Parts: sequence; structure tokens; C-alpha cells
Amino acid sequence: MTMRAPAQPSGWAAFAGVVLFIAGWLNFFYGLAAVLNDQVVTVQGRGVAIWNFTAWGWIHLILGVVMVLAAGGLFTGQTWARGAAVVFATLNAIGQIGLITAFPLFSILLIVLDVLVIYNLTVAWEPGAPQAVP
Repeated sequence: MTMRAPAQPSGWAAFAGVVLFIAGWLNFFYGLAAVLNDQVVTVQGRGVAIWNFTAWGWIHLILGVVMVLAAGGLFTGQTWARGAAVVFATLNAIGQIGLITAFPLFSILLIVLDVLVIYNLTVAWEPGAPQAVP
């Protein structure tokens, strides 16, 4: 009798984990800067489109930590990390809309990184190879 091994991350999933890790750290540090001193993140008197900088900072600080944890789960091949990474990359892409008026290039870059993560985790995840059961 052969059983199918649990799904294992491919090279693309590892790539998605690295990209998610980078995006998570960027979110964490931008969120930390906004929480500690919201004047640091303001550009030419323009701010975020939806919230004040402190609220935006807390959201991105927490989102960044969760994204880094999900990336760690991807590196270890945890199945739960795949779903979590897709959900949090989606939330991050949506959340970047609030900052697009202040930092358009940064926001667009993170949205592109999030789309790469989502694509690689939804399309390139390969099922495990069949293995014999003793």
C-alpha cells in the first residue's frame, strides 16, 4: 500500500517565504516608526488615506510580525503556513492602499511582492511524492 506524503513546499514556496519575510520586516519597521513618531512617516504634509498614522502603524506592526511568523512556517514546511501566508499577504496588499498617497512606490512594491507570494503559494505548491507504508 502506498500513501501520499504530506505536501511539501517547492522552491517557489521557499521563494515566497523569503519574499513574505522581507515584506513582513518592512511592514514591521514602518509600523514601528509610525507608532513611535508619526511625523517620521509623513511626506510633504500628506498622510495615509484612510487612518491616522498611529492606527496604520499598529496594524502594520502586527501584520508584519504575523507575516514573519508565517514565513518561518513556510521555511519549515508547515501546511498551515501556506494558508496563513496567502491570507496575510492579501491583507497586506489591501492595507497598502491606505499608504499609497504618502509613499506610492513603496506601496506598489509591497503590493507586487504580496501578489508574488500569493501566486507562488496557490499555483506552485506541489503535493508530496507517494511513499510505501511499512
